[in-house]
Amino acid sequence: MQQYQIGPATLELVEGDIVAQTTDAIVNAANEHLAQGSGVCGAIFRAAGPRDLARACDQVGPCPTGEARITPGFKLSARYVIHAVGPVYRRKDPEGSARLLAGAYRSSLALAEQHGLQSISFPSISTGVYGYPLHEAAMVALAAVREALAAQHVRLVRLVLWGRESYDAHLATAQALEREYREGT
Repeated sequence: MQQYQIGPATLELVEGDIVAQTTDAIVNAANEHLAQGSGVCGAIFRAAGPRDLARACDQVGPCPTGEARITPGFKLSARYVIHAVGPVYRRKDPEGSARLLAGAYRSSLALAEQHGLQSISFPSISTGVYGYPLHEAAMVALAAVREALAAQHVRLVRLVLWGRESYDAHLATAQALEREYREGT
């Protein structure tokens, strides 16, 4: 685990299972229909109780790419699930992909703020079947989180990364951003 202070908030990078997190909310890497999928999404639905979570998603969905919706966590340790819809990566439009991915992170943090949450756990959004390159996704995610935390009351953001490759990509990016920040101040 690696920790970084961003004002009064803490950003943690951990390798692990998003479903096992005990933060106030966990983020689901969702599709626009908020339907049960595979990967992170499937694991969250199974752990929360697929019928209950599907009914709740039907009430708040659909959700455009780059935005998020919130539901109860049901059987999860987390009180809430925030369903963030990241983009399918488009090599011909990396700027558009980055804008939508950053929007998914910012929208998730805004929902956490609106619901008075103190802690939130994110997976690496869009890096699975949506094909977003790990290092590029890490840069977008970390920059969006750092920017959003400056104006939030959320005190803990945990990036829960599945597998060593994802963890290492996010760690290298976080270290580079930290160096840039220190050199710029």
